[in-house]
Amino acid sequence: MAGSNSFSLTPKRWIEATNAIGIVSRAGRYGGTFAHKDIAFEFATWLSAEFKFYLIKEFQRLKSDESSRLQLEWNLQRTIAKINYHIHTDAIKANLIPQEVTRHQASLVYASEADLLNVALFGTTAAAWRDEHPGETGNIRDHASLEQLVVLSNMEGINALLIQQGIPQGERLVQLNKVAIAQMKSLLENNARKKLK
Repeated sequence: MAGSNSFSLTPKRWIEATNAIGIVSRAGRYGGTFAHKDIAFEFATWLSAEFKFYLIKEFQRLKSDESSRLQLEWNLQRTIAKINYHIHTDAIKANLIPQEVTRHQASLVYASEADLLNVALFGTTAAAWRDEHPGETGNIRDHASLEQLVVLSNMEGINALLIQQGIPQGERLVQLNKVAIAQMKSLLENNARKKLK
């Protein structure tokens, strides 16, 4: 029938022929054809190349805006983690580094504490991560998710407090790992709930 010049496919005919449920056609004064938005978009893009082009461009713009927003959030959280790191290093300097040490010896203590946080959160040290990712630029924290950066920022403050309380590194690692697990679980579950809504 579709090949015949006299054939026309009306919405009502389409609904009857396919038993469509996403489209409704009503006659009369307040009638019209109503469809689910996905179906309406498909028909509109089929009817109008201009509309299809507009829809594609708008989708690309929205994805670009979303990507920019997420990148800004990540950069902000990375900056906060770096700022909190100063609180962390001040606590290390005041409580863990004896007065008469060389710069090299002090840097080992700082690196040890940074790796304490890395192991508690990422499960690996910075050096081990670099060995596993030889082609990557930056460090383990530059490749962290937004949630990981939030937790890292929190852990730096907590570790500074634990250092000031004189808690040994091994005990701090256990406590910080528990904090990392609990906070990551909370953040990821919260994000999953938002995506479901």
